Amino acid sequence: MITPRFSCSQTDKSVVVSIYCPAVRASDVEVNVDETLFSVHINPYFLRLNFSHPLVEDDASSAVYDPSTGYLTVTLTKEVPGQEFKDLDLLAKLLAPRPSQASQSQPVIEVLDSQEATQDDSDEELSARTQGLSLEQREILEAAENDWQLPQTVPEALYPLQVTVERRYGFLDLHSGYFKHVEHTENEVNELGADAETCSPEDRRKRRLGHEEQKWDEDHYMADYADDEYIQELIAWPNPYAANSEGFQYSEKENATMLRLPRKEYLATPEQAHHLYLALLTLLFAYAYETRTTQHDPTPESAWTVASLTPAFSALDPPPYGGPAAGDPSAFSEAELAATFSASYRRSLAFPLYRSFALAEACRADVACILAGGKRVVTRCLLEVKEILDHHDVYYVYSKIWVDDFCVWTLAYASDDTLANLANAVKNLRVKKSSIGWNLEELEALTREDVDRSSDSDDESEDEIERMLPAPL
Repeated sequence: MITPRFSCSQTDKSVVVSIYCPAVRASDVEVNVDETLFSVHINPYFLRLNFSHPLVEDDASSAVYDPSTGYLTVTLTKEVPGQEFKDLDLLAKLLAPRPSQASQSQPVIEVLDSQEATQDDSDEELSARTQGLSLEQREILEAAENDWQLPQTVPEALYPLQVTVERRYGFLDLHSGYFKHVEHTENEVNELGADAETCSPEDRRKRRLGHEEQKWDEDHYMADYADDEYIQELIAWPNPYAANSEGFQYSEKENATMLRLPRKEYLATPEQAHHLYLALLTLLFAYAYETRTTQHDPTPESAWTVASLTPAFSALDPPPYGGPAAGDPSAFSEAELAATFSASYRRSLAFPLYRSFALAEACRADVACILAGGKRVVTRCLLEVKEILDHHDVYYVYSKIWVDDFCVWTLAYASDDTLANLANAVKNLRVKKSSIGWNLEELEALTREDVDRSSDSDDESEDEIERMLPAPL
């Protein structure tokens, strides 16, 4: 079946679904409405949408097909007139499956009969019987006499059961098998080598940190710090997402891309959702760096930049990276946010062409602006990342294991309130240079001293040249 292009709108009393299905027979249209679930089938097209509120199919409902334009317009009546249906422009959210209802647990024991126990045995007879009890039986008997206070010890923690050498990775650890032949591809950002399929999470992080230490170049950082004229131009570049996002509307190309996204139901726990928000920060930071350094004009190196700056891509190592978490899964502590951005800062100072702490700070401010725009702006940025990765012969794999799922999850499950709170926390965050681990303040001080000495030396050279010139006549 083919999923057709479609759009949704609403009036005070109805919801209108416009479906593009050219060259079909109108008499073959099958429309079904089941509370919030709407489906339409007209060979070879099939569309199923899950709305936020119930709809009814009554005399006011209609389905009209225009063969000249190829559009089928279905009008459905709202069960509650005047009720607002939000997010009708989020096509991926409408296409997401209806959340499954948890089945109620049924009793597994049925009481057929009961009777009270009688105490016929005397204390002497009970004492005699205990002589033949085993040690375990005696402990149970003593516990019964002492309000069932059995001896207890804290059990040792069990290791997670691993029945295969392969490890899962990607969004919610849903994926595997994408890197079985990675050594035969030109994947320059893969930091796990041929062991990508078998590395444990602990080993992934260890290798990532080791590779960052290996790629760190003090001379490169000091040179960019001393000669930062072009970097200052990049920092001054106006972020297009800093403007007001009112009147936001997806383009036809973006809507077509969302129609091709996977249709999955993500059963993330509150803790997993918390970690997904943190992973989203690292991905948006990589996007912000790529966008700012290319001034929103992607180059052939853009896919490499995004993949290199995202730890979940290059090392399959998503957050959390440390720092105590807040008690509420929807809240984020300053320590865990600082640890998350420190990981992104380190990669921006170790891998790409422009390595500047001030540039990393500007990218963090960009992330805050993107989050403040809500799930629509965040999804647009993710779609741009998907566009960049999908056009690369090797790095498209990161779109499959991360970005596609992130687009669907953001539209269908992310909370605008949580994104707004996160935007405010990221905006007010202060990332210390000491948290990066590479003595940045000391290197910057040495660079300033060297620049001052060079300046003084140039002044002395000019004075010496003036003394050597003949006196004017």
